[in-house]
Amino acid sequence: MPSVEQSGARRADLVLEGGGVRGIGLVGAAGVLSEAGYSFPRIAGTSAGAIVGAVAAALQVAGRPLSELQTLMRSVDYRRFKDESFLESHLGAAGEIGELLLHMGIAKGDYLVEWLGGVLADLGVETFADLAITPGDDPGSGLPPDHRYRLVVCVSDLSRGALVRLPWDADYYGIDPGAMRVVDAVRASMSIPFFFRPVRVKTPQGTVTWVDGGLLSNFPVTIFDRTDGGSPRWPTWGVKLSARPASVQVDHPVDNDAELAVACLTTLLSGWDRYHLDDGHVTERTIFVDAGSVSSTDFGITPAQQDQLFVAGRNAATKFLAGQTAAGAR
Repeated sequence: MPSVEQSGARRADLVLEGGGVRGIGLVGAAGVLSEAGYSFPRIAGTSAGAIVGAVAAALQVAGRPLSELQTLMRSVDYRRFKDESFLESHLGAAGEIGELLLHMGIAKGDYLVEWLGGVLADLGVETFADLAITPGDDPGSGLPPDHRYRLVVCVSDLSRGALVRLPWDADYYGIDPGAMRVVDAVRASMSIPFFFRPVRVKTPQGTVTWVDGGLLSNFPVTIFDRTDGGSPRWPTWGVKLSARPASVQVDHPVDNDAELAVACLTTLLSGWDRYHLDDGHVTERTIFVDAGSVSSTDFGITPAQQDQLFVAGRNAATKFLAGQTAAGAR
């Protein structure tokens, strides 16, 4: 396993926003950063960001180039994310309603576990222990022992009304952080409410329900910020799957119950107000990828749309690095 200190002359911690199928934009951005010579000692992500982050972290641990990230992510069959149950395949919309009533979600989420579990296994990663940062890896680290991991996955706990950062917070649920499977944490993080079945976790106090981390932290760009007042040894950069917000926003009227429900969920998942994107300290380290009109749950996304998202990610990261160079020259 390459050490954090020896993993490259240029380092940046990376934070990847959730965004469903739009995650291919994250891949394009990460590829440009890697080509510029950057490695990522720690990666945090939510939902699609957690998927891309898990593969990127595993590639680095395996000593493989991040150029493989694009090939691996392009192997995803997005249509299979809808993995229909018996009820859905035979009853259509009525079957979907039945799944919601029975399991609180339409799609089982089995394909993600199958695909990502296989990719990680091929790279020698199963549990978070395989992504641990040891004192020998990073002798200059001031992190507490329970935070020394190369990947952090954000999940929302509906039972306790809390943000869960895995594996950092695994102890609170009676789970050994190192023994937790990476794919299980990612599966919970991508559980878009009502679309995917939530993840139920048994704890010493009872059973809790985990869903998409985007409900509470879709873009946790401050997650690696130091709290001791010291200067960071390297920057934290975030990749956000939306264009930089305009000074004048377009209003979207909400006129009925269905639109109200969708608007509530969209507002929760967007997280715009949580990170004050008009704050220069945030925007100066954020790569804004314009994902266009592609929906997070458009699992029928075409190869052409994937190409557009990938190129958008590359273009956004290229522009960002040019800005970093210009700022350094001043």
